[in-house]
Amino acid sequence: MKSRELGSTGLRLSTLSFGAAGIGNLYREVSREDAMATLDAAWDAGIRYFDTAPHYGHGLSERRLGDFLRDRPRGSFVLSSKVGRLLKPVAESAVPDHGFVRPLPFAQVHDYSYDGIMRSYEDSLARLGLNTIDILYIHDLEVTTLGEAGYARHFRAFLEGGAKALTELKSSGAVRAVGLGVNEVPACLNLIGRFPLDAILLAGRYTLLDRSAEAQLLDRCRQAGTRLVIGGVFNSGILATGAQPGATFDYTEAAPAIMDRVRAMEDVAAAAGTTLAAAALHFPLRDPLTASVLVGTAKPASLRRNAAIFAMPVPQDAWPRFDALAMAREC
Repeated sequence: MKSRELGSTGLRLSTLSFGAAGIGNLYREVSREDAMATLDAAWDAGIRYFDTAPHYGHGLSERRLGDFLRDRPRGSFVLSSKVGRLLKPVAESAVPDHGFVRPLPFAQVHDYSYDGIMRSYEDSLARLGLNTIDILYIHDLEVTTLGEAGYARHFRAFLEGGAKALTELKSSGAVRAVGLGVNEVPACLNLIGRFPLDAILLAGRYTLLDRSAEAQLLDRCRQAGTRLVIGGVFNSGILATGAQPGATFDYTEAAPAIMDRVRAMEDVAAAAGTTLAAAALHFPLRDPLTASVLVGTAKPASLRRNAAIFAMPVPQDAWPRFDALAMAREC
């Protein structure tokens, strides 16, 4: 597996990386045995960058990932987690539904203050059972998650306190990089000039189909020295399944115009002797700003399939045809 430098942090990320939401029981319950088998498959495929968060399974993902990594040599992998949510114990009947099946019995409280960031970092270490985390992302500091009023309040709390906490953690060597993990471009543009970000983990906005990060964010990242980790490269499914009936784009059934464009992209891929999924996995890495492409699953077979697809080449002369289809009309 190839790797790329994460700016000036000294970290190198495998170009294909593992997102651990699935092993936190996202959408379906996953046994511990299947979670560990999936992580084994990722390791065997050469993946050495693993991302998790307190949000995933209300701490379950961190526990499982920490158990898997604990006996690996510490310099052999890169680990990221996230800050901005604290977990509070609640009765089983009061566990909120955030899309995780049988999560751990905690509620989540957004807290981007100085104390909240420090508490979140320390709690993550305890759940992981590890004494270091390489990268800390500010998680979901965006309107989509928090609402307009909530975003304004939490953004102010971060600038007034949380930013200092992350700066101290990095300057002390406790973490080697800090970043922002979100699903929307405006949140990135709003923060990138106000706080030094080593990386942005951006889901679904710099893909073969959705190029919304290209208009402003890539140039801003180049200017700031910020690298990208790109998740959601299949746009919730359609770039993996193709334009099949019921295919989803952005977690809803794809509109007819999107289906038509994806069919045309499938034709381009077939003519080039590759697949749509391979093109989707490779697309973000065309720009050297992208350090890694993040894929998430809780099935060993799916992990091995994605790794095999990632190993497929995409002919260079196919990219202009994909680009023309993506830019013909905004998604």
